[in-house]
Order: sequence, then structure tokens, then C-alpha cells
Amino acid sequence: MEFIPLYFADRLTVINPHGTIGVVTLWSKVDYVIQRFREAGVDLDPKTSPIAVFGTLYGNGLREMLRNLLYNPQIQTLLICGNDRSGSREELEKFFAMGLEQVEGALVRYKSPEPGMVIASARIYGTKRLIDDLVRPENFHVSPRIKWLGDPKEDGTLTILKEFFQSRPPQFFQEISRLQVPLPEVEVQYFPSNPRAHVVVRESILEAWKEVLYLLTRFGRRVTLKKGDRLELQHVKVVVEKPRFEADDKLQAVNLDPRKLRQYQKDILKGEIRADETYNYGHRLRTHFGLDTLTACVERLKEDQEDRKSYVALWDTRRDLTVKEGRPCLVSLFFRKFEGKLTLSATFRTHNAMDAYPLNLYGLMAIQGRVAERVGLPPGAITVISHSLGLDPKELDRALMVIGKRPFKVRLDPMGYFRITLDGQEILVEHRFEDVTLKEYRGKKAERLQHEIARDVALSDINHAIYLGRQLARAEMALKEGREFVQD
Repeated sequence: MEFIPLYFADRLTVINPHGTIGVVTLWSKVDYVIQRFREAGVDLDPKTSPIAVFGTLYGNGLREMLRNLLYNPQIQTLLICGNDRSGSREELEKFFAMGLEQVEGALVRYKSPEPGMVIASARIYGTKRLIDDLVRPENFHVSPRIKWLGDPKEDGTLTILKEFFQSRPPQFFQEISRLQVPLPEVEVQYFPSNPRAHVVVRESILEAWKEVLYLLTRFGRRVTLKKGDRLELQHVKVVVEKPRFEADDKLQAVNLDPRKLRQYQKDILKGEIRADETYNYGHRLRTHFGLDTLTACVERLKEDQEDRKSYVALWDTRRDLTVKEGRPCLVSLFFRKFEGKLTLSATFRTHNAMDAYPLNLYGLMAIQGRVAERVGLPPGAITVISHSLGLDPKELDRALMVIGKRPFKVRLDPMGYFRITLDGQEILVEHRFEDVTLKEYRGKKAERLQHEIARDVALSDINHAIYLGRQLARAEMALKEGREFVQD
């Protein structure tokens, strides 16, 4: 049987198409590994070599390799000889030794190449490797023998190579039918991130809302609730630095009704509850607990503007943990004077990012404005923490419409900026805020300076970090070449 690759034919080096051994070089260059095999005296003659093919295996070629092996069952032995940089050796070994387990909420989904074909996302047992389940160990009539030879750079590997081929008994191949398994197209379900660590800082409610929707459409993990599927992120923190009522045309451009928002701002301050309601925020804040909590906070802050006890819980534990329906999503408020302004921090148990989010933030702005006016402080930032922030996948088209085009925009890093110059035989980096130099960094290598600045958490903006890296690289090159350096 002749070796015929279905995938990556241009990346494989075929030695003897009738051989029964495949050599996996992992991250090592194939030409280098072949040279080491020659040094070990391995037969590489195209007519007589037992080796059929050499090929790499990085982190993303396992699906194709397994299908090539099924189509070429004469490959009875896999020799692994290479730099195992990404753990692909372990993934290959454990695929045949341990098999697959199905996973829920996987990073990717597979498009069916044939009508009616069901494809599940699976993980190789004992690894983090995700793969489709169309190829399983049991699909192989005989699983190939896998032998780890070592890193080709090590002298001991040549000894192992010689011993293996000297002691290898003759192999007789029993004709087995080729098996061709389709390779499904991969659909990315979400982009990887820490789903509990997203922070948004924007000046206005609309800017913040658009960013929240973008994060959910890009990073949200799919979960299945009783009410249906949702894209979810947890503990999302949003800071609106300058909350204000946007112009009507801007609101209408994203299908927000200014009249509805203004009415909501009025309603959230009322303490009444209608007969057909199980709760509302105004009632929880003004009446439910037998206390007008907003008035109580005003009195505390009037007496002491630095008071840190102006904290209001809307969650009635005794009731809300036991009833079948009618629980508040907004569960707490915290008023605090900061830098001469009254800030408001709000916590939401669950949060609908599409319709409820802008409505809730405009309601919070009304609550903050009422307390701030009576305390005699201007309103400051509003911070919102959403423990479970969700978006119905059926609303993706609406969300993308609101997000619109994301323009390139440079934002000033609140942690300051950097001035880079050459000082003698060193790169001088001054970390500055306004007109104050906070710290100086000195060195000849951009990499060293990069690590020192990162260690100090001296910047917070991704764009700023990329810019700084470019400037440090330019400064290092100018220093090496003896040229003048001028920061862009």
C-alpha cells in the first residue's frame, strides 16, 4: 500500500511511500531531524527505508494527522523525535491510550460536512486538547505503536535511534482498507478570556453599553437556562465616568426611546407598588423594608460626607430565596463621596445586557442625582457590577447593530504616560503623570525594561502597552547602531 496523504501533503516529507513507520518531529524542523537520523545510520533510501514519512505536529495539526493515519493503515509505528514545545506529544499519546470525553460549552463547534451527521466537541482525556469526535481510537483496526525517542538535539537520542532500528524486528503489513473520515469546518463559539475579569471604563452610558455588548458577543460563554440559551460573562465591572442623559438623536439611533427612559427615571424613585407587581425597585428602596433607604442615606451623608455606611440592600433574603418568581435583579447600592463628588456603586444579581442594561443605568443616574442634590454634592461616576451578565443569542443581530463599527480610538491611560530617551549607553524611560516623574527605568535591553514596567503594573491600556513596546524596540535599535532616537 502506498502512502497517500489527504492533508498537508506539501508539509510532509515522504521517504519510502511503502514504509510502515511515520516520524513525528513535533516543533523541530523536519530537515534537521532527518539529518540526525542520517547521523545515526538510519536507512533513508527511498526504495528500502522502513520510514514512510516525516512530519511536524504543532498544536493544531492533530485532526489532520489522525485522518492521514486512517487513510494509510500501513503506518504501524509512530516515532516521536522533536522539541515538545506545546504538549502535542502528550496529546497524541493519550488519544490512543485514553480516548475522548465529550465536553459542554466548548470553545468551538463543528459544521457538519454531510446532511444529518452529528458532530460533538470532545477533549482528549488527561489533556486540554479539544477535537471533533468523528475520529476515535476504536476507528483504527490496529492502533499504531508509539515510541518516544527524545529531543534530536540531545546526543543520547542518536544512541536510542541506533538501538531502535538495530533491534526492530521485520514488520509484515496485513492489507487493511483505507478509511476516509471528513474533516468538519470549525466555528469559534467565543474568544478565550477570563470570563470573570472584564472591566469597562467609559465616559457615557451609551459608550459603556456598546462595549458591554461587544464583550458578550466576543467572549460570552453559552449557557442553557430554564428560559433558554444565553451568552454569559460573570462579575463584569463597568464604570461610567460622566453619566448624563444623551441627546435624543443618539438614543434613537440605537433604538432607545428617550421618553421611556425619562419615565423610568421617574418611576424608579416612587415607593408605590401596583396590584399586578411582585416587586419594583422604587418600592424596595422606599417602602418594602419599612424604611425610605434613600432618605436615610441622605441624612447620613448630610451629617458626615465621608460616611461609608450608606449601603442599601434590595434583596430580601427571607422572601427572595423561597418565592417562585418576582425577585429583584438590582440587589445593592453604595453611595460614597470621592474626590468631591457623590459616586454610586450598584450590584446586579443577573443583568439582561440588551434591553435592561441602558434602562437600569439611566435609573441609577436618577437615584444618584436625587441623593446627590439633597446632600449638596455633584454626581460622580457610577460603577455597575453584574454577577451574571447575559445576552440571548437570538438578539445577536440587534446587539451587533448597536455596537456598529468599532473605530480606532486612542484613550489616555489613567496610569500616566512614558517619555523615552537615550542617556549615554542606556535607554531611559520616565513614567510620568501630568508634570510629575513617578519613576525612572534604565537599561540597554527593551525586553528587560518591558518586564520591569509590567512588574510595576505601570500601565493599564492595551493600545498604550503595544505603543510602548514599539518605542522600546526602536530605542534599543538606535542604541545599538549609535543613532539618535526620537520618540514617536
